[in-house]
Amino acid sequence: MSLNHLPADATPEQVAACINRDGYVIVDELVPTALMDRIGEEMGPYVNDSMFGIDNMLGFKTKRTGALIARSPAARELVMNSTVLGAAGIVLEKASAFQLHLTQIISVHPGEPAQKLHQDEVAWDFFPFPLDYNIQCNTLWAMTDYTEEMGATRVVPGSHLSERKKYTQEDTLPAVMKRGSALFYTGKIFHGAGANKSDRLRQAINITYAVGWVRQEENQFLTTPIEIARTLPDDLLKVMGYQLGCFSLGYVRDGEDPMVAIREPDKRVPYNCGILQDNAKNRKALQGFLRDVEMAEPAE
Repeated sequence: MSLNHLPADATPEQVAACINRDGYVIVDELVPTALMDRIGEEMGPYVNDSMFGIDNMLGFKTKRTGALIARSPAARELVMNSTVLGAAGIVLEKASAFQLHLTQIISVHPGEPAQKLHQDEVAWDFFPFPLDYNIQCNTLWAMTDYTEEMGATRVVPGSHLSERKKYTQEDTLPAVMKRGSALFYTGKIFHGAGANKSDRLRQAINITYAVGWVRQEENQFLTTPIEIARTLPDDLLKVMGYQLGCFSLGYVRDGEDPMVAIREPDKRVPYNCGILQDNAKNRKALQGFLRDVEMAEPAE
């Protein structure tokens, strides 16, 4: 038995449907290997300089290298991949907005044992989110070929819809895929890196997205210096978090739009609490709230 795959031309709707149903899906060769070459060249020195993990969860023979927005222009193409953003928008549609959660290259060296199976959403202090509310939509991009012997990520299909909290390696299947492919999965599904029994390095790029009202795992505002942020396009900045996380979260200074801090720091532009309603699944509730506010008596 193997995990489910979709072709590179799959629509965001098809990808999201698989994620919601099974908790994961692999999209084969979604980007050309040349893009992985560019990211590898740009990130190589940082990967080499990264530390190995200090516990069994992070892996004593595993390196994790972040700050891809600041360090790798090529990696920004993965962050803004239209299939990924489209699928994430559907999976996370119960929130008014979604944002980049983290960017990280995971380098699993030969001899690393299998990682403990876990859910990524435990990052939020182990809060028990409802089964029907997706907090995350994640991707693992294969920088190298992903084989079972090399420690391909192992997934427990369907575990995102279960209250069960303990699984064994026998419950998992390996996410075998070619370089340039991407494993999509929710923050609820149990998964973990497999044991690298080969003599080859297994590398993946972990780029994850979360709903706009939670704290990001990787602090995008400190990780990407402001002078670099000001060179980036608006759509990337908004995904990074330079937008309202929902209709009243994330403003700056005196109730101003967060993009002002990047583009026109001396200009004063009040944020619009209805700005997200045109692309939010819960627009009806928001519109009702705004209507009630408009009907209320002016504050003294």
